[in-house]
Amino acid sequence: MSSTLDHLMTGFGVALTPMNLMLAAVGSFIGTVVGMLPGLGPINGVAILMPLAFALNLPPESALILLVAVYLGCEYGGRISSILLNVPGDAAAIMTAVDGYPMARKGLGGVALSISAWSSFVGSMIAIAGLVVAAPLLASWALAFGPAEYFALMVFAFACLTGLMGDQPVKAGLAAVLGLSLATVGIDANSGVYRYTFDSVHLADGIQFVAVVIGLFSISEILLMIEQITAGNTMITQTGRNMFNLKEMAQTWWGTVRSSIVGFFVGVLPGAGATIASAMTYSMEKRLTDTEGTFGKGDIRGVAAPEAANNASAAGSFVPMLTLGVPGSGTTAVMVGALALYNITPGPALFEQRPTLVWGLIASMFIGNIMLLAMNIPMIRIFTRILSVPNWALVPGILAVSTVGVYAIHATTFDLVLMTVLGVIGYVLRKLHMPMAPLILGFVLGELIEQNLRRALSMTNGDWSILTESGISRGFWVCTVLMLTVPFIVRAVIQRRRQRAIPAAVAATPEQAG
Repeated sequence: MSSTLDHLMTGFGVALTPMNLMLAAVGSFIGTVVGMLPGLGPINGVAILMPLAFALNLPPESALILLVAVYLGCEYGGRISSILLNVPGDAAAIMTAVDGYPMARKGLGGVALSISAWSSFVGSMIAIAGLVVAAPLLASWALAFGPAEYFALMVFAFACLTGLMGDQPVKAGLAAVLGLSLATVGIDANSGVYRYTFDSVHLADGIQFVAVVIGLFSISEILLMIEQITAGNTMITQTGRNMFNLKEMAQTWWGTVRSSIVGFFVGVLPGAGATIASAMTYSMEKRLTDTEGTFGKGDIRGVAAPEAANNASAAGSFVPMLTLGVPGSGTTAVMVGALALYNITPGPALFEQRPTLVWGLIASMFIGNIMLLAMNIPMIRIFTRILSVPNWALVPGILAVSTVGVYAIHATTFDLVLMTVLGVIGYVLRKLHMPMAPLILGFVLGELIEQNLRRALSMTNGDWSILTESGISRGFWVCTVLMLTVPFIVRAVIQRRRQRAIPAAVAATPEQAG
């Protein structure tokens, strides 16, 4: 342990040089702005900055510090547009919008932003501490996950979706199925068969996530805003309070810690990602703490939990990257490419061969996280001014940002048409009170679950027993069954007790009166 602390101190010596501090600050700011913009996200942010860092002849330590700061900044920034505009900056911020946007509609946008910034800070710090203490051990644990284990994990994540269904399970279930259906569009990677492409070459690669999320969230929100303008509805009025108070901090504290730990472990699994972490923890907190049925209606706990989880997951994704050379997320995959530019191969020997690089990177994560909290809290007042912009000016602004975000992916007008069609569909679904979060999560998880199922079955020539062979898989299957059955059993028991209590109360009333 003492050697670990010595290495960490050496890392702080690297990260605290003036140039690296400046790079961390610049990267944090750029990351926050990029994260705010729908459609860009951390992968694009890091990919855009990577050639610039190389062209500036930055040392590998400094280049990685810049890119890591951008990554962490994007995770912070994604929540801003989710909360204020109901337009998630990336997939990991979808769950934040479920309760964050209703809070903004109640005039509590500043409170939602401040508690989400605090939760993001706590989540990142817990995960970075986990990275320092147990990285090699967790990396070997992550290696035990094969396609069958990942498939079981994805099914468990789907079971967690039932926690989002609330009092409309049929509508939420239909939304999840619609999301799964959208995920099947495109060329089948195994057989080469075109699926639901309607002979359109534009659909051969499938439907882009950015077009789906911007269409269903941003465009449908614009249509709802236009409806409000024509109906003469007033703008959102702020309460004037931008910071959470001690009561709200205590209310969210244990949920933030729980979600940080779960998010970190999910982040350690290569390919699982922050989206699954935020969905699982939101569902977990809803089941554990939502006794009043306020989740989905602007509950502050529903904002804190997914934000802590997705930031913890981002930090956790560095564990397999640094210790095994296996990227834990799409963004860390881009970073592996950045290391390749410097002829550095991440893996078990990296801690021995380049200790200043590894520990300088870890130390910069601590520093960047503090910078992001210090940067985001004072800017809340600026962010919330977005809500003061009248709808007639805000609508064209959101439309312009959304259009640029979608067009920048492939530079084709087809994506814009698709975005518009999905936006109209999203508007209709929202008018029918269909929840959007299960739809998006179904779309994201659908591709992952199909890939892992096919890989698992191809390893055994179609023998389905591989899905339950390992202890990890069986553990996830048991958790899935419990997740699907226990809440219904508990609900049925409570209803039966209430039904028994009513006749008893009616029978007792005349006796008391007598």
